[in-house]
Amino acid sequence: MARPLATDPGLRAFHVEPYRDFLALERGLSPRTVLAYTSDVRRLVHFLRARGAGSPRDVRPQDLREYVFWLKSQGLQATSIRRNVAAMRSYFGSLVSENLLAADPSERIESPRTWRRLPAVLSLPEVERLLAAPDLGHPLALRDRALLELAYATGVRISELITLRLQDLDLEERFLTVTGKGEKRRGIPLGGRAAESLRLYLRDTRPQLDDGEGKGVVFLSAAGRPLSRMGAWKVIRKHVRAAGIAKRVTPHTLRHTFATHLLQGGADLAAVQEMLGHADISTTQLYTQVDREYLAEIHRKYHPRA
Repeated sequence: MARPLATDPGLRAFHVEPYRDFLALERGLSPRTVLAYTSDVRRLVHFLRARGAGSPRDVRPQDLREYVFWLKSQGLQATSIRRNVAAMRSYFGSLVSENLLAADPSERIESPRTWRRLPAVLSLPEVERLLAAPDLGHPLALRDRALLELAYATGVRISELITLRLQDLDLEERFLTVTGKGEKRRGIPLGGRAAESLRLYLRDTRPQLDDGEGKGVVFLSAAGRPLSRMGAWKVIRKHVRAAGIAKRVTPHTLRHTFATHLLQGGADLAAVQEMLGHADISTTQLYTQVDREYLAEIHRKYHPRA
């Protein structure tokens, strides 16, 4: 059972009881709101004390950012996290107004209402199952495997994948050049497995598909024409099902997975930005949140005192 506010020395050091009085007497909030905000601040204080903070003066903005990510990792909805952030700001604001704290560490903490939805990604075992899913007894298996390998190996957009031309490939150097948004061209390294899958497809399958209507495009349909966006989506969906992956996977999921796995492996953010073709690095930074959640999950799962 939790201690009453007045008898818990940790809460006394963080001035939680005066904060409750501030809410009730100065702000005139309802008993229910006072209880909710005080409960939120108690949880915050327990988190901060576990990180070694003995009083509000020890709290850094980084601690509060970690707390917000921790709340999200606990499965709280955005509405609940917004209330927790509001309580946090109210709490530190009251301490500053009472001259108990010189500066407000919560001043720049981001509210969940400004968060972008984090993209779904595949785990490495799921990727391995997906790439192994094409049945090599099927006439288009080499095409499908090359398409999946290339999508995961390079993180290209679906529009870049289906418009990739033979002249854009350099399999000797394991490099390809794609035309992205705004007609901007960029080079992307190609892994050994993806390069080998492409070689097999270009040698054994594509010549049989191309009856003169291929227009130099790498990936062709069964009818010998450039694969459409929907055609590429159907290829991916077919093999996601065959691999027994329950997640909703779209062509963009492989792009998200490419970026996330690079960052998890320690890749430089600017390098990932270049490979993805993002004009603004803030777009690429979205994947650091995915990576952060992955690390938090690993910590919760394996650390003996998590």
